[in-house]
Amino acid sequence: MTTSTSNLPNNAPRTYGNWRRPQTAGLGGLGQLATGVMFAGIMASIVTSMFSGLGPAILVAASFGAILLAVSVKDKHGQSALGRTVNRVNWMRTKSKGANVYRSGPIGRAKWGTFQLPGLASASQLSEHEDSEGRPFVLVHIPATRHYTVVIATEPDGAALVDQETVNNQVAEYGIWLANLADEPGLEAASVTVETAPDTGTRLRSEISGSLDPDAPAFAREMLGEVMRTYPVGSATIRAYIALTFNGSSRVTGRRREVDEVGADLASRLPGLTAGLQAAGAGAARPMTAQELCETVRTAYDPAAAVLIDEARAAGETPQLAWSDVGPAAAEARWDTYRHDGAVSTSWIMTSPPRGVVQSGILARLLAPHRDVARKRVTLLYRPIDPARAAALVETDLNAAQFNSSASRKPTARSTLSTRAAQATAAEEASGAGLVNFGLIVTATTTDASREAEARAAIDSLSAAARLRMRPSYGSQDTAFAAGLPLGLVLPRHVKMPTEVRESL
Repeated sequence: MTTSTSNLPNNAPRTYGNWRRPQTAGLGGLGQLATGVMFAGIMASIVTSMFSGLGPAILVAASFGAILLAVSVKDKHGQSALGRTVNRVNWMRTKSKGANVYRSGPIGRAKWGTFQLPGLASASQLSEHEDSEGRPFVLVHIPATRHYTVVIATEPDGAALVDQETVNNQVAEYGIWLANLADEPGLEAASVTVETAPDTGTRLRSEISGSLDPDAPAFAREMLGEVMRTYPVGSATIRAYIALTFNGSSRVTGRRREVDEVGADLASRLPGLTAGLQAAGAGAARPMTAQELCETVRTAYDPAAAVLIDEARAAGETPQLAWSDVGPAAAEARWDTYRHDGAVSTSWIMTSPPRGVVQSGILARLLAPHRDVARKRVTLLYRPIDPARAAALVETDLNAAQFNSSASRKPTARSTLSTRAAQATAAEEASGAGLVNFGLIVTATTTDASREAEARAAIDSLSAAARLRMRPSYGSQDTAFAAGLPLGLVLPRHVKMPTEVRESL
């Protein structure tokens, strides 16, 4: 990412940009692997014509041509015809097996008989530890990928009544915090989740009722009573979470570590990670406890439980939730929606970041509460790249961009700009900047089926205002929903085809 700061005073808005997806060298817009397939097709056609004649050679050439056409023809989201076909076939197989339907609990279909989380998080395990400052923190273990995730709750200050110089400093501190993640031993991924949800008003009523003086004037009591009745209507709460995912291997021997060993290692590192967030505008950052994470995940799958949890806390009680109780009783993944308990959710994934340059408030409207979306969750996914690997990656990307630009006698404007962007990225990395892969997931949840179309239209409008190109997560709505939660799921580790192979097509 490039930050434009030349000839600007400290209080002037800065612009940011130069987000870039690494390329591979290829001919005619094809990737490296697809170019190899093209040469293999040419050789196969020549050999076939030598031994079997022209007719069979034409059939072989047509077969390879159809494969290359299916790979090279892509839509505006960068998805090829082959990718869309594979996605549709996999969805049909999933639906025919009934794997898109989930029923849990004592009378459900699940073998464990509890309300365990569905999908990728079904085998997750929860444990609680204590850091060096005496604060309890939760640790989520994903056995399939051997990942351990610690979740941090934050209270962002927001940009209201904040001068531009402070905003610029907070953005810079956030960039430094992200760059330092690449130097954090064993860190695989990070995610930042901003969730907006309706305010039940229970906490406000409890606070006013507990502070009200019986001898107060009648006018003051009536005014506070009106506040309790009317203020929660239409208001929203905003919560932010940061999930840091670490691998379970030892940094010295590479041996697989147990939960207690990972917890002891992270206990001494958490204070430094949370302290760095405060300078970035995250406010008071603290590790989440197991109980808090259980409540967060439970209300995500069952929004009606938020009222019960708030009422219990207002009464001075702590709802005792186990990790086996936070999943939905019933869930059904459809092609473009995800129905869970009494709510319906739709998730979108980012296919292209904003083009050109933007200012720091580009995501403000997307993150803010919206009257047509009762419950909304925006999750930024980060995968820091190791500095030792980042240098080779940017050089390879630069060479690929230069090759693609020089492969044609008249390079297009897009290829020329791509080469300049690759050169800027390589120069920044050489000067010490960090390299991070990132993505974005937006989930809109509604408990009223009649408001679903309005929520979809609102997300489309908000993503356009943020200059993001997004598409619904067709055929994998349940996976996108789980990935948007602060659980630390690293999706590339769960796919069958490696990311490097898919990007080289």
